[in-house]
Amino acid sequence: MSLDKDLQSREIYTKAVCGKGRKFSQITNTVTPPHNPTSILGAWIINNQYEAVKAGDHVEVVGTYDINIWYSYDRNTQTDVAKETISYVESVGLSYLDKKHRPGTAEVSAVCTQEPNCVEASISSRGDSVVIRVEREFKVEMIAETKVYVLVSPHGGDDYDDKHVDFDSADEGDFEDLDPDLLDDDLN
Repeated sequence: MSLDKDLQSREIYTKAVCGKGRKFSQITNTVTPPHNPTSILGAWIINNQYEAVKAGDHVEVVGTYDINIWYSYDRNTQTDVAKETISYVESVGLSYLDKKHRPGTAEVSAVCTQEPNCVEASISSRGDSVVIRVEREFKVEMIAETKVYVLVSPHGGDDYDDKHVDFDSADEGDFEDLDPDLLDDDLN
């Protein structure tokens, strides 16, 4: 039998997720094709490449992607594809941050939960460029060393060796009476 006065605590340094954040954004890019466009036939974003960089209490996602615009020109008598590489920096705040982490051990990572996608492409009011509205979303994590506290017993865990559990005596049909509607889908 263990009393509260018998319990001791220990401080353990371990690597843990010490920060998390997520950011959805809509931005506008402008591409100027070699010819004044008459109409937009299609717009695609490909080759999204990025990396995460720690910057104070937030994470910067630094990357590039290519915009390809298929358009007609010369009063819809010719077509061409305009290509442009766009550079971006997305600042993602950490909605959860363990202030007691060791800053020198911090490592950050980012996952693109929604790849940059063109949701609208239109010809600018001047008629010489294409305005692209882009949506994207990133999730970031910061892993660092942090201190956790655990309770320990000076008596150890030796008394667990004396316990015996008989798993063979369980009835095979115990699970047939379970109501599947009551099971929690979020257990995984």
